[in-house]
Amino acid sequence: MAGWTKAAAAMWAGAALLGTALPAAPPAAPVTAPADGHGAYATQTYRNLFTEQLGHSQAESRAKIEHAFRQFFHGDGQEQRVYFETGANAKGPLAYITDWANNDARSEGMSYGMMIAVQLDKKREFDALWNWSKTYMLTTDPKNPSIGYFAWSMGTDGTPRATGAAPDGEEYYAMALYFAAHRWGNGKGIYNYQAEADTILRGMRHHPTLTATPPFRIHPSDPPFVEPATPWPSPNNRAAQAEAEKAGKPWPPVRPARVPRPVTVGPMVDEASAMVRFVPETSIGGTDASYHLPAFYELWARWGPAEDRAFWARAARVSRDFFVQVADAKTGLAPDRSHFDGRPMPGWDGEPGSFAYDSWRTASNWSVDHAWWGKDPRQQALSDRIQGFLHGQGIKTFADRYTLDGKPLSTRHSAGMVAATAVGGFAATPGPVSKAFLQELWDMPVPAGEQRYFDGMLYLMSLMHCAGEFRIIAPRSQG
Repeated sequence: MAGWTKAAAAMWAGAALLGTALPAAPPAAPVTAPADGHGAYATQTYRNLFTEQLGHSQAESRAKIEHAFRQFFHGDGQEQRVYFETGANAKGPLAYITDWANNDARSEGMSYGMMIAVQLDKKREFDALWNWSKTYMLTTDPKNPSIGYFAWSMGTDGTPRATGAAPDGEEYYAMALYFAAHRWGNGKGIYNYQAEADTILRGMRHHPTLTATPPFRIHPSDPPFVEPATPWPSPNNRAAQAEAEKAGKPWPPVRPARVPRPVTVGPMVDEASAMVRFVPETSIGGTDASYHLPAFYELWARWGPAEDRAFWARAARVSRDFFVQVADAKTGLAPDRSHFDGRPMPGWDGEPGSFAYDSWRTASNWSVDHAWWGKDPRQQALSDRIQGFLHGQGIKTFADRYTLDGKPLSTRHSAGMVAATAVGGFAATPGPVSKAFLQELWDMPVPAGEQRYFDGMLYLMSLMHCAGEFRIIAPRSQG
């Protein structure tokens, strides 16, 4: 927030609360537009990997995508669907995407659902998810230092499970809203998609640094949120319950009471390194490679608030270097969390620099960047490395968590990880290994049951990517 005064920071917080326009940041010096690269942005051609390597037609690919969309958004409520409509308010229909196993709605999943909807031209579903996000998840209490951010986890009844934010949700919200502005045009209020996206991006970089002591509220009229000693026991998480019982551990798990301490929240990006932070709480450092989205940053360097475009162009370059830095030289596996200098940080499982659930997305992120922009030839080696390692572990059986040097940390084989790694085919050398991942994705049944949320969202978005149906939706004047 360089150059902003305390008065400007106070104006920002007040504007976020009232839903008014944010004060403009200090004008930046004119910058040269970034180069367009050699990918789909420049060529307007989107590769269908299923056609190239498996011989399936575009019509077959679209039919498979539409089938998966119907199941996840309008299928059986107990075993298939993750999208649920919950009535309406004065702004229109309301709906959430749920992590079924944990019985909550997450900014990650809500923004993924919006991205899927705008890509597939499903405006009702898009607007309903955005309305629920703004109604329940947007922090508007000025005493909460996360004001202006979206709470990362909410109960499906609209009550909080957390009062802090996670940048991956904000990133996908912003990108989906820009695409919506270009696909459908801007409406009024919360449906002025362009203005809403600009507000999110300004907040990510220019959020004032605020300190307060919990308990916090999401909205001023809410009761204070106090994290319970035992997390909410989801009736859907049968596998976790059985695992705990088998190990003789209590269910739900008990957390020791924590003495409230002051919390300081600032921007979602680290200005010095030009990297997205793991969380905006300043006491929790580092970044998450799976949050790095250079394919999106390039678009924000063209479409985002003018004063921040040079920053996002730099962030795209930094993220490409960071992928090379953090991916293991032999396995291609990247850690869930890292210091800004690339050194791995311990994950939540206590393992030093483990490849875990967030990490599944990293190969997809660099490969989509390769498909859209074609600016970094090093991404071919990255994809070859991770696909080659996992293929060698057994493509139908490889674990979903590893140490970075390749020691399995689980026995579960996860559909979402297979799907995200298949997207690596955009950067990988075409051949038997890349083809094997695409075949696995094509043959995979649509994820259903208890774990259908994360597996399913990654499955559907990966299917769209590999079919060439996840595209840059440009302003109409851009063609």
